[in-house]
Amino acid sequence: MNAPTSPALSAAEQTAAARIGGALFRQRGWLPVPFLVVPLLAPGTPTVRTTLAGLVLVVLGEAWRLWGIAAAGTVTRRRSRDVQRLVTYGAFGWSRNPLYNGNFLLWMGFITISGVLWFLPVAALLFAVEYSLIVAYEEGVLESTFGEEYLAYKARAPRWLPRPPRARETGPHDWGEAIRSERDTVLAYVVLGAVFWAKARYWR
Repeated sequence: MNAPTSPALSAAEQTAAARIGGALFRQRGWLPVPFLVVPLLAPGTPTVRTTLAGLVLVVLGEAWRLWGIAAAGTVTRRRSRDVQRLVTYGAFGWSRNPLYNGNFLLWMGFITISGVLWFLPVAALLFAVEYSLIVAYEEGVLESTFGEEYLAYKARAPRWLPRPPRARETGPHDWGEAIRSERDTVLAYVVLGAVFWAKARYWR
């Protein structure tokens, strides 16, 4: 369904949490920095077990992101409040924020790989605060744009913890576009993994 032109702001989009979330949303490219800088700079004790566990989390996180991007397309890269369509199928049938689910697994995975395990609960709390505010903004925008259609979707799909949808919805998935979109991101993961390996080997 196409979005209406210049929708009025919903009450949800005008809350204090949504206003703060809007500022974070526009700068969200910087949000991973503390999740990566602390594990890179703090002393850690990586082991084979933590490395394997972290790799599993990273692979699961990126797979979940790819599923969401394949359904939503490059709309996931937007920085404005202009939304062209409401995606409710695929990964979005399992939760309303599959890309953020993937991000959480990815960042927890890299922290686990680093062996700086004390930072895991701190990072989880920081993630919860930042992304609860961002989601408050995004949900306000979607409510402003799609109205009852979004509220109906919101009522049936969980915000965070994925669960199988009661009624399976289908829709197009562009896996080629998703893979191209994530190419630089995956390359960054490889570089980051190499840096963690060098840290574990040479920083004693």
